[in-house]
Amino acid sequence: MDVRHSVEMSLSREEFFRLLPSAVGSFEAVGDTIRGDADACRWVIRLERLPDYRVGRVVVPRHRVDMLIDGCSHSDAEALLERFRRGFLRGGG
Repeated sequence: MDVRHSVEMSLSREEFFRLLPSAVGSFEAVGDTIRGDADACRWVIRLERLPDYRVGRVVVPRHRVDMLIDGCSHSDAEALLERFRRGFLRGGG
């Protein structure tokens, strides 16, 4: 079963790759395509640069992240997506 997930993220490419291991474990990256296996699921992420979001002097980099998960059950794919989301959570206050 294929599960597709797409999200816009407000972070730099460097920050994305810094946080990615905690979100998905080990991976292999070639350019803007990232591949890996987790919990019997195969996944591919395509990272696409979007225009920066600007408010006055504040510049926020943005990327679209398209993720395809296959080779596993729907519940395993959902668990991987939840791990991915948690890996990129930021605290505020």
